[in-house]
Amino acid sequence: MSIEPIKVLMIEDNRGDYQLILKLLEKSENAQFELVHSPRLKSGVELLENNSFDVILLDLGLPDSNGLDSFNVILKKHPEIPTIILTGLANEETGIQAIKYGAQDYLVKGEFNGKLLVRAIQYAIERKKLEGLFVY
Repeated sequence: MSIEPIKVLMIEDNRGDYQLILKLLEKSENAQFELVHSPRLKSGVELLENNSFDVILLDLGLPDSNGLDSFNVILKKHPEIPTIILTGLANEETGIQAIKYGAQDYLVKGEFNGKLLVRAIQYAIERKKLEGLFVY
């Protein structure tokens, strides 16, 4: 019996960051991942309209959107998909704000390894499922 891969949409304009995440996920021994990349928010939203994803990795510094505006677009269109914010060291406060607005987690670029990334993805998915159980 094969396990379905976790489908991840990564909205990130930095190709190096994308390639790093791809390598980290490929090395995972606990889960399989299918990573789809979008360098812009607009193309990421289009991918969300036409495909099914388990989780979103969202950079807040995109060419066509910046800061929490990016997250708000995703949240309004697809509140059912857990979102993990990717932020730089100077932007950690924005990551915390995103959690307050409904993001499942945030990761500071360059401050996490493969195990932490995989755990963040798996926990985000589980928290979102539990969140759905407690909606009144």
